[in-house]
Amino acid sequence: MNPFEMVVLIVAITAIASVVRAKYGVVRRGKGEDFVRPDNGENERLREELRALKERVAVLERIATDNDRGLTLDREIEALRHRD
Repeated sequence: MNPFEMVVLIVAITAIASVVRAKYGVVRRGKGEDFVRPDNGENERLREELRALKERVAVLERIATDNDRGLTLDREIEALRHRD
């Protein structure tokens, strides 16, 4: 392989890699080789949903373990349904 062919091959590989990165929406972050997908707002929505689900699990755990309050499990669940 002569030097010209090697240069053309390196340029072609670099161009193909750039096209693939652009297609999948991968961008470089900083000076390192870390690649991340751009944040399009979905991460924030998923964090909010996760927070809400953690709150619900905490409430359900409290209901399941706190039996001496005098309220039945059915009443607690119905109160939670009406809250949403």
